[in-house]
Amino acid sequence: MPAGSGAVLGWTRRWSLPLADNPVGRLVEDLILQGGVSQKYLRWVPFDGVGRSVRNGLNFTERGFGVRAALGCSDRGHTAVSQMKPGDVDWDKIFSQDGARWFHTGGIFCALSETTPLVAREAMEAAKRAGTVVSYDLNYRPSLWKAIGGKAKAQEVNRSLAPLVDVMIGNEEDFTAALGFPVAGVDAHHSSLDPTNFERMIENVVQQFPKLAVVATTLRHARTATLNDWGAVCCDDGRFYRAPVRENLEIFDRVGGGDSFVSGLAYGLLSGKDPQWAVECGAAHGALAMTTPGDTSMATLAEVLQVMQTQTARIER
Repeated sequence: MPAGSGAVLGWTRRWSLPLADNPVGRLVEDLILQGGVSQKYLRWVPFDGVGRSVRNGLNFTERGFGVRAALGCSDRGHTAVSQMKPGDVDWDKIFSQDGARWFHTGGIFCALSETTPLVAREAMEAAKRAGTVVSYDLNYRPSLWKAIGGKAKAQEVNRSLAPLVDVMIGNEEDFTAALGFPVAGVDAHHSSLDPTNFERMIENVVQQFPKLAVVATTLRHARTATLNDWGAVCCDDGRFYRAPVRENLEIFDRVGGGDSFVSGLAYGLLSGKDPQWAVECGAAHGALAMTTPGDTSMATLAEVLQVMQTQTARIER
């Protein structure tokens, strides 16, 4: 189960989720190909013509502008991915035989049905046996957990999987809502995000889940829908690293910022870069993703490096 974006940074990604075989599924296939993601493990599920038994999930997002906040609406019922069950995928082949180096999943997948957390556990256990890095994005979405127990259920599921995670990622509210760790000094609107308070929270997370090697969080203060402060903090082996805060970052479409942070962070760690470089790469890639529509960044590595090295946007000719 891949992250939302990041193939363009130069590391091979493989799509291992099922899709309903209809025109929407084939559109998704085309978009996957455009992103340079291998479809070696993609599984097609027969479509019944209406979607009574299986369909492809949709997520609608109104971008917002100024004082009008962005608004998301998930349409994910009866999807092929929500019907996954343990045994559907030969994870040992993917990790032990084919040598996948990194496995990523998270809270959105685990919220889709009663069986998806079981599939995530099965995959994570196989990854651990093979020595594959396991990363997990908490990605709390209230609408997805609303009918199945809300925050309490999300915390139950996420905390049960946390001992299998190497790299835990969230945003400024995820660790509280989806894992149950409060952050001092944070109000309901997340208008004051002191990185020091988040570092103390991360220390508590690592203390309770000592097998975590890396814990990272993005920090977003949405001044308006179009102006956000954007930063990130990463804890690696007990030491903290901060990405520079980009104040008043202009937002074209905020969707995908978190996923692109994850992929930039993973790229840095997989490439053997130091944690400071990795968290800065993630933050820069996330910032770039929010300058284009949709949740998939098409930024090149050179563009990410340019944003990491400068705060200007002079034209390139």
